[in-house]
Amino acid sequence: MKNNIILLFLFNSALAFGQQKDTLVYNSRREITLEGTSNFRDLGGYPAQDGRHVKWGRIYRSADIGKLTDKDVDVLDSLHITTVCDFRGPDEIKKSQDRMPTEARWVNLPAGSESVQSTMAMTRPSAQPDSMIVSMYIRTDHLKNKYKPMFDELLSLDDEGALLFHCTAGKDRTGVGAALILSALGVKKPTILADYEATNYYWKGGNETVRKMLKSSGMNEEVMQAMLTANPEYLKKAFAAIDQKYGSMDQFLEKEMDLTPAKRKVLKDRYLQ
Repeated sequence: MKNNIILLFLFNSALAFGQQKDTLVYNSRREITLEGTSNFRDLGGYPAQDGRHVKWGRIYRSADIGKLTDKDVDVLDSLHITTVCDFRGPDEIKKSQDRMPTEARWVNLPAGSESVQSTMAMTRPSAQPDSMIVSMYIRTDHLKNKYKPMFDELLSLDDEGALLFHCTAGKDRTGVGAALILSALGVKKPTILADYEATNYYWKGGNETVRKMLKSSGMNEEVMQAMLTANPEYLKKAFAAIDQKYGSMDQFLEKEMDLTPAKRKVLKDRYLQ
């Protein structure tokens, strides 16, 4: 527990240098505070196994961005976000369409995203409070359709742009997306799990909003708690399911994400320093 607290402190207050357009040098906290969303953070700074670190200011993860204010959009513009990957399904998008950065292109990747109604249908017969969400994490059938295009976008992103990916809470679908990106960049699993668990710290007010929505849908408290917690055991089960089906994360990335050794080198050279 002590180590987790230390990691969360470092994630929130880490200082780093990065370059934006016009060679502007800036200091950056991992969390970027916005008025219209939470859990918006930079994936930069994490150490890779080859001695390099993930670049700051190139890859961002977030919760829903449908309620961004004009001031928030200005912040996203200043981050030079040119691609937004939205992992939500049609029902979610209908309720809250993304508020886009001025020059950004929207890419919808809904594979595997369930509506609230279908999620509830899966939840009611569950034997354990977390059995439904665990069943989501061990699915591998949708991973290629959902995340391969994200990697394609990262490989095609120019040196001046940044990519943002998100779902509704920025926890599950976004958490898996972050785990795959960091794995591809050679970040060790304990760091990936810590980044995932940090959602419990960064999500703040968004947690209560979703709690009210789930409660109004008839979900009981135990199931809600399982749904709203970024439990690293969930992500471990996703890793285990990938290993079981594909042999290893490396083989999965090459076979399903089409990250050949050559493409993976390009990815690392582009997003590590």
